[in-house]
Amino acid sequence: MILGVIGLICLFYAAVLGIYANLALKKNQLKLNKRSRKPRIAMLVPARFESAVIEGLLRSILRQTAAMNMKDVYVIVESLDDPTVKICQNYGCSVILRDHPELQRKGYALDEAIKQILPKHHYDLYFIFDADNRLAPTYLEEMLKTYAIGYQLATGYRNAKNNNYNVITAVSALTFTMINTLGNKNRIRHGANIIFSGTGCYIDGELVEKWQGWPFHSLTEDYEMSLYAILDNISTFYNEKAVFYDEQPTQYAQTVAQRVRWIKGYFSSRKIYLPKMRKRPVESNQGSLIKEYTGVKPVIWALVGVVCLLFNDILGLFLDHNLTFIIVSLILLLVLIYIVLMIITIVMIRKETMHFTPKIKWQAILYNPIYLLSYIPCALKALLTHNVEWKPIQHGGSR
Repeated sequence: MILGVIGLICLFYAAVLGIYANLALKKNQLKLNKRSRKPRIAMLVPARFESAVIEGLLRSILRQTAAMNMKDVYVIVESLDDPTVKICQNYGCSVILRDHPELQRKGYALDEAIKQILPKHHYDLYFIFDADNRLAPTYLEEMLKTYAIGYQLATGYRNAKNNNYNVITAVSALTFTMINTLGNKNRIRHGANIIFSGTGCYIDGELVEKWQGWPFHSLTEDYEMSLYAILDNISTFYNEKAVFYDEQPTQYAQTVAQRVRWIKGYFSSRKIYLPKMRKRPVESNQGSLIKEYTGVKPVIWALVGVVCLLFNDILGLFLDHNLTFIIVSLILLLVLIYIVLMIITIVMIRKETMHFTPKIKWQAILYNPIYLLSYIPCALKALLTHNVEWKPIQHGGSR
């Protein structure tokens, strides 16, 4: 009975949330200041012993249809003995040596780099990449179009460069489909702020100069920046024509460590920013919480409601029938959940341009529902673990 009531409340809340957010955002008009002048660009690349992959990124920067001065590519290292340094110098890049390498998070590396750059140079635009990224030839050209329209923060389409390596890389890559293709595309249609995931993004130089560094130091500095942009009504955009490639983990244990960090960072960031959002007045339809509610959040609450109602029915069966019937009912429920998640996976793959091989495509369709369900133990581990720290993932080089 209690589960049934909770389920109905969740469904009602999902409906109210979706209707409220969509009606409010219909009136949300972004105020963008178009730019006609060509910006001076800096690219920041945290690269801690990344000699196996850094050259692939640098070659892709040289192949851009919009020319980039390699001196304005800043590679951030922790030691001059790192082989990455020699490779970057051969390409004419600038190398920044960290003063505090003991602070093992990307946000701290970016903060140190920007504080070294600002007294010497002025940039209109800062791009951030991981060392294992690669850029499609038109990536920079497409992102500059977004900047010219007036958006202050933007990200491109995150593809996977090793998506056909094994089923783990395939389903890991599909995680970003849920964020971008199924989430951010809906957000930009409503003029709402997007959710940043990873790198492959730019930041307006005026914001960087205002910050005088990089103020996001959590386990998920990308999500923290997303909430900051929502809170301060900073314009953001998802440009799916600006394609960049990222290397996905090849082992399941790596994905667990990665997702535990994401979930821990998600909750810690929300703990900081949601109280601030609730205090922000909803004036001129720029209320922070309205923008934060749109996207997949109503869907999540609806799914929680459906699950609660299903378990309520199963509990009722348990009181009225024998154990065999209950076990069969639970198996049928799990099969139903699996089929629903499989259909979602098929929809995601059809929307993607990842070019999975037929073998990997079928493996992803069959395995992704299990991978999605494994977020539950990952979430429990994140909530029960007091200290979750960033751990480097070994990259496999240029595939």
